[in-house]
Amino acid sequence: MAARLLLLLLLPLLPRAAGTVCGCCPGPLGNGSAVGRYCAGRAGAEPRGRCCLAGGAQPGRIVGLDLSNCSLRSLPPGLPEAAGAIVLDLTENPLATLPNSSFRGFTRLQSLAVPPWLQCPGGSGAWQQDTTHGSRRLCRGQRNPCNSSGELAWLCPENALCAPDGPGLSQCLCASPWRGYKCLREGAFPVLLFGGVLGTVAAALSLLLWSTQRRKAKTP
Repeated sequence: MAARLLLLLLLPLLPRAAGTVCGCCPGPLGNGSAVGRYCAGRAGAEPRGRCCLAGGAQPGRIVGLDLSNCSLRSLPPGLPEAAGAIVLDLTENPLATLPNSSFRGFTRLQSLAVPPWLQCPGGSGAWQQDTTHGSRRLCRGQRNPCNSSGELAWLCPENALCAPDGPGLSQCLCASPWRGYKCLREGAFPVLLFGGVLGTVAAALSLLLWSTQRRKAKTP
């Protein structure tokens, strides 16, 4: 019981294995597609479903994703699994909209192909190139929003720095050694204290549940 409860408490912190978004569309990664060509030219990379997975020092990380011609009317819920992708293809899909928040965390993305009637996420200013060729719009060279205007830096509180968070998106990160709400606390995060409190709470809940179930079992 204690192990199960501890697992439930830690489950949100565990990394998810790649695979869900790689298999959300039938068929393998096409050799002639942009993602397929990128995967073939990247040392150590290998295709898996519609994904290109990195090798070497970062095995299993999705660096390319080809969801073209998948009859998608909206972005798949597993898209955040590919936040480390460098090349992404969404062409030949009846997508009605492309919310900017869907690409939050896609800071490595450098080549994005979408249907021509859609705009590049974050607008054309979020990319070095925004061009349309036939049945696709190409968004290339993601810009760092923190470098494009000094206004973003003023949005962050004192002791915090602006950092990119996807096409046209930014976030405020506490500068070392500051942390906490609005970066007002100084010092390193108390990992040992946090782990001790978490373990104590898990043990107390396990003991409480065990004693409750035991009483119920003894009741005729």
